[in-house]
Amino acid sequence: MKQIIVFLLFSSVFFSCMNKKQEKSETPNVILIYADDLGRGLLGYEGQQIIKTPNIDKLAEKGVRFENAYGCHYCAPARASLLSGYHDCHDDKWQISSAGVYMNMPDGVSTDDVQEKLDKLFPATPDNEIFLAQVFQKAGYVTGEVGKLDWGFATTHKRLKRHGWDYYYGYFDHQRCHGFFPPFLFENGEKVIIEGNTHEDCAKESERDENGGYEKRWNMEGKTQFSQNLFLDKMLQFIRNNKDKKFFLYHPTQLPHGPTSIPEIHPDFKDNPNLSEIEKAYASMVKMLDDHVGKLIEELKTQGIYENTLVIFTGDNGHELYYPSPGKMDKPARNMHTGEKFDNIKSKFYSHLAGDVFNGNDGMAGLKRDNWEGGVRVPLIYHWPNNIEGGKVLEQMVSNYDLLSTFADMLNVDVPIKKDGISYLSALYEKSSEKHTYVVFNSKMGPAMVTADGWKIRYQKSADIYQLYFLPDDYTEASNLAEKYPEKVETLKAVLLEECGGDVAPREPRLPRL
Repeated sequence: MKQIIVFLLFSSVFFSCMNKKQEKSETPNVILIYADDLGRGLLGYEGQQIIKTPNIDKLAEKGVRFENAYGCHYCAPARASLLSGYHDCHDDKWQISSAGVYMNMPDGVSTDDVQEKLDKLFPATPDNEIFLAQVFQKAGYVTGEVGKLDWGFATTHKRLKRHGWDYYYGYFDHQRCHGFFPPFLFENGEKVIIEGNTHEDCAKESERDENGGYEKRWNMEGKTQFSQNLFLDKMLQFIRNNKDKKFFLYHPTQLPHGPTSIPEIHPDFKDNPNLSEIEKAYASMVKMLDDHVGKLIEELKTQGIYENTLVIFTGDNGHELYYPSPGKMDKPARNMHTGEKFDNIKSKFYSHLAGDVFNGNDGMAGLKRDNWEGGVRVPLIYHWPNNIEGGKVLEQMVSNYDLLSTFADMLNVDVPIKKDGISYLSALYEKSSEKHTYVVFNSKMGPAMVTADGWKIRYQKSADIYQLYFLPDDYTEASNLAEKYPEKVETLKAVLLEECGGDVAPREPRLPRL
């Protein structure tokens, strides 16, 4: 009888443990890596020929990647869209603050003073509003953000807590992110002095090698600690501290946003005769991003949580040019064969015309801040070993404002307010999922919309015109079909106008300057 009781007790404990294991695998840890200005053409799996990105490529090879993933036209609205679940054609869902407020503080003004003034400027957030990190908090996760904090351009401790972050480390001001050697950063409300970094502007470099730019970049006086290395250390520590809990780690990296800055040229490019010195430095920034992805993966394996961690790699917007070189490529971009600037009506940026040696936008038209596909299409990879079948490429159209709804679905968290995003969780498992009828995005040129079947309408402010493209047959947006299909233009225009609140003029909801 005693043996039977012991056996039953053992069985109960065993199956209880098994159930806990299964429970854990059903809701994984999540790491979201948000690259900055990384055109998808810079990645090896998309055909990049010069820069090898084996760690990111491995995520794509063993995970699911989306062919038609959209971000926003530049960083601040992209991060706001990601964290809030709303597209950036609204003018009433979130506001963007001024930049540089933590850099140009008058004597006698403390960071506490700045934060207090900023907090008064930010409008009150509705009680039922929910942000990405809060979705994870509601599911019992520890949340952490490391890097380019919040959505910009300046933020505060109070805002970060309202947005759901249990832990954070990084820049409070996105203008300061244009330098990579910060004299101070912020960690959980505390200003942290970075020893050996003495440049008030975080050692922001020149965007060109000529006129002393090369000498300035490699003068390492007062440039001891590179921000991305600091971020990597904090992320590794966050993983170690929370390996026995469920955690969500969000890394909005600076890489490879310019101006180009790196502690040293990567050996892969040092002796490449086909690259200028600034091109070598830029390639090294992309290479560092890939190396750091590899180090995060290795840490997951070391801690025994690799198979219970979902890693997502994506970006905020399309490619940008941070490596102009005399005789090779200019900035602002122009046709290097004719010397003419692109008017974005009859002519537009293409890598082969502008001399972009890296073809960072993967052959698409346009760059960051544009409403061409090269300005808004981004890489998107989901990698979860033994849970999501690898090696798949999905054609389903998705957007960065879908992530909040997708994670809420995964974690069974109720979202009490209507968002623009939808959940595409089922698509990761090759099952039928809800699909967008269209996605919309704004730009400095004006808004644009892409439908599920591939029709695209874009507004061009400079000429007050709408153009129409059919992307399945026109990857490079070479053929404007507006005159051929005027009824289609009117139909799509009406939807776009409605999504923009009746006003297609490029705009961004800005707070007053501090």
